[in-house]
This record gives sequence, C-alpha cells and structure tokens, in this order.
Amino acid sequence: MTYDEQLTKIVPHVRQFCFQQLEFYAFIHFTVNTFTDREWGDGTESPLIFDPESLDTEQWVKAVKSAGMRGLILTCKHHDGFCLWPSKLTDHTVAASPWKNGNGDVVKEAAEACKKHGIKFGVYLSPWDRNCPLYGRGKPYDDFFAGQLTELLTNYGEIFSVWFDGACGEGIDGKKQHYDWERYYSVIRTLQPNACISVCGPDIRWCGNEAGHTRISEWSVVPERTKDTEKISEKSQHSDNEEFRLRKITASDSDLGSREVLKNENELIWYPAEVNTSIRPGWFWHESENDKVRSLDELIHIYNNSVGGNSTFLLNIPPARNGLLCENDVKRLAELGEYIRNTFQTNLSVNAILSADSGNIEAAKTDDYSTYYIADKGRTTAEITAEWERPVTVGCIVLKENILCSQRVESFTVEAELNGEFAEIYRGTVIGYKRIIPLKNITTNRIRIKITDSRTEPTLAFLGIYERKNTISHSPGVGE
Repeated sequence: MTYDEQLTKIVPHVRQFCFQQLEFYAFIHFTVNTFTDREWGDGTESPLIFDPESLDTEQWVKAVKSAGMRGLILTCKHHDGFCLWPSKLTDHTVAASPWKNGNGDVVKEAAEACKKHGIKFGVYLSPWDRNCPLYGRGKPYDDFFAGQLTELLTNYGEIFSVWFDGACGEGIDGKKQHYDWERYYSVIRTLQPNACISVCGPDIRWCGNEAGHTRISEWSVVPERTKDTEKISEKSQHSDNEEFRLRKITASDSDLGSREVLKNENELIWYPAEVNTSIRPGWFWHESENDKVRSLDELIHIYNNSVGGNSTFLLNIPPARNGLLCENDVKRLAELGEYIRNTFQTNLSVNAILSADSGNIEAAKTDDYSTYYIADKGRTTAEITAEWERPVTVGCIVLKENILCSQRVESFTVEAELNGEFAEIYRGTVIGYKRIIPLKNITTNRIRIKITDSRTEPTLAFLGIYERKNTISHSPGVGE
C-alpha cells in the first residue's frame, strides 16, 4: 500500500459525516450579559436582571431558517455561570429570575421551537463558571459540570452539537480548574452518541479565529495532535488562557494536511473545520451595535469560503433584551437566504452533455452519495467536460468529493471555452466536502474541470454548474 493510499484510509465517523451536511447553522448568545451590556460576566450578576418580556424562540428559529441554516446552538451557560434552564445543581438560574415568575426555561423553549420547525438543536456549556464556588477544586467541580451536562443531554431531546470553548480563567477564590475533558466526553457519548463535540472536542475543529477567515486549503485529514493545538489562537476572545496559549502550535498555520505536512506524522484523524463568527462585532447584543450588522457581501464571502471551502459555518445572532432578534439582523438573514436560494437554483449540469477521460461522470449529476464519480483504477488525474448545444452563462460551480472515500484531491483547474479556445478561469487546491467556485458570469458552450493531482483515484459525489441570477462577491482561487 502506498503512502497516499494510507492517507485515504482516514474517513469520517457517521456523526461527522451527518454534521458536515448541515453546512450552515446558528449560534445564539443570550444571558445576563445581554442586560449588563457586557461580553463576559463575572458571576456576580443578580438573576433579577434577567427578564426578556417578549422572548420568542420561534422568532429566532424562523429567522435562522430564512437564511438557510439547518441548526441552532444556544449558549445555555456562559462564563458568568447563569443557567438558561432551571438547573437543580445551582440557584444561579432562570428559576431565580422574574421572567415567567421563575417558571421559565429558555433551553426547553428553544429546543421545542427547533423541533417544531425542523432544524437541529445544540448546546453550548462553558466549562469556566465564575459563579460556582466549586470551580478550581478539581473533582467536586467536575462532578458539578458533568451533572449540568447530564441535565442538558437528557431533558431536551436529540442534541446535534455540544460546543465547548477553551476558556479557563480563575474562579471565585482565584484558583483555576484543570478540566477533565475525557470525563465530559464520556458523558456526551453515553447520553447523546450522535452529537458532535465541537472545538474543544474530538469531532469538529475550530478554524483558528473568530473573524470568519478561512484557509485556502482546508484539510479534514490532519495530525492527531491537532486536537490539542487548534484549541486557541491569539485572535480569540479566549487567548488569555495560558494553558492553551502554550499549545497553539498550528492554529494560524495555512497548511494542516498536505502530503508534506503529514509525511512525518504517524497518527492521523478525520477532523473537519468549523468557521465561527458573529453577525455583529460582539457575541452578545449591544444597542450601540444595532447599525453594525455585517453587510450581505461580507456574509456571502464568508459563506462561500467556509461552506464552500470544506468547512461548516456557525453564525452568531444575539437576541436583544426583549428576547427577540433585532430587525436589522432578521432582515440580513432573509437577504442571505434569498441569495443562497437564487444562486443554487438553476443547475445547468442537469441538461449538459457530460464526459470524462475515465469513469462515469453521469453518476455525479445527483447531489447524494448513493452514486458518485470515480476515476479508473490507478488514475490520479481526471478531465471532465460539460457541453451545451447553446451558450450558457455560468456564475458558480460546486464540486463535492465523496468524503466517505476520504479527501483525495490536492489541486484542480477550471477552464471555459472562450472564442473557440479553452482558457483557465479558476485554479484551486482542495475540494473536500464542498468547493464553491464563484465566477464572473462567464458565457460559454463548454466547461472543463481538470483534477491535476489526487492522492489516489479522485472522486466526485456531485458536480453542479449554476446560472447566477444576482450580483455576487467574487472570491478568487489560488493564482488568480
């Protein structure tokens, strides 16, 4: 077996495979910080300030669905320790607030709204608790935290994601807690075996920043040690964490998984990336940021380079003090959803004549994994042509590898026939789960895709060539 063949033995677990197909999902940051106008609480906030008089989780879910999102992760407890559910392990919860006379449960309402409207529900639980007197005492705090995990994972239905960050500051008495991650993971695997553990976890990897920036080449097959070194970067809001700062070896590296990087690695894992950022400058709602919602062009750019760059996209939308998402945010989400629907509405490859220099490219016309294209045995390149009887205007191309066969493609080009000759219009590196290739509305009779380097026989689970009907933000490929 060759080295490249060994690399392609690394494939996703079924939970990772299902997670990546969600592509785009929401973060909801909401707690006492919303009422104190802070990003981080210190744990001394009174539950009496929490009173969102118009809270409507269905409004949240409808808004995120309008953007094309397929899941929602709620900050059930942030670093301040205030619980959005009536935890039996602390008094610092919604049960001590005036909201619904202490009988409310934000987690329950959010989970039920997600289920009603057909999207997945996930939980964020901060391991750093600035209110809990047990923090920094070792096992007693781990018992407390595992207990809160158990409450969230047994009382609110199916959970698709448990999202951990690496914040690890001081507790009430100035001590730090050394988290028993393996114990936390065991609780999750036992109670919610289909849930992915994200960021500080073994299933989904943080891309390394909170700004929405992505790598040109994002690999899902990476060294096993990346689980430790991807937890923190200097640009993170959690970069004051000394324990993780000492281990941020590769968080800002541009290449985590090429042959050159992997050649001296013995332990490899499937560890796909997630890109997370907020629709506003802050993670929690601040009235001063109501006019600072990201532009549609910004969000399109991040979407194309995350979902379309072999990553998933987690976009935060923070509710205001009344418990509702703000009008500006809701409007922007609807605009983004309309853009996505319009962009991928008309697939020109359906009526194209497809041909390849080896393998059955017709198998890549449907966007599923029941059939897929694979080059002939021993081939590490492929040349695929789409042809139409009459000229078509192409605004976007989507390529998807069959990641059940691992990630194989290292480089490719796209050419269009212009004035009777093929001209290169895009040059890319990896494909992975999905590569979105925005183009400048090129009119042509023929498109040719050349896979110029692959670890072993290249695969395509889907080839989509789309007619773009609206203005796009152009995201250049390598070498453009």
